[in-house]
Amino acid sequence: MFVKQISVFLENTPGSLRELTHLLGKNRIDMMALSVADTQSFGIARIIVVDDSIDPALAILRTAGYTAKVNNVVCVKVADEPLGLCHVLEDIEQIGASVEYMYSFMRATGDCALLILRLSDQDASMEKLTAKGVEMVSQEEINAMG
Repeated sequence: MFVKQISVFLENTPGSLRELTHLLGKNRIDMMALSVADTQSFGIARIIVVDDSIDPALAILRTAGYTAKVNNVVCVKVADEPLGLCHVLEDIEQIGASVEYMYSFMRATGDCALLILRLSDQDASMEKLTAKGVEMVSQEEINAMG
């Protein structure tokens, strides 16, 4: 029950994120979640879109000269209340996994928040978290939000 994420390498220069978002937006690609991380020489934008937009987004990005790839991440529901995130992080710790990175969804979902996680040993971690009752969100559920 993985979710597909587009990772895009960006130059670490003023305006590069705006240019990326403009390119996607003018081509009607709706970003549902976005994270940006940087190093001294480059940045990485991590983007969640509906399934039907993944291939067109990759084509648009690559045609424009960006290096972009798709990888799998986990999306979990977290109680939107104090300690909600802490409880999920405790579950991750108890199964022996670690969080490589995490970011939140931009769409409102009611009484819970959605988090995108890249976990160590993702296949086993996802099985163990599901067994602990952590609610996963599928790509199909994300598509329905779009």
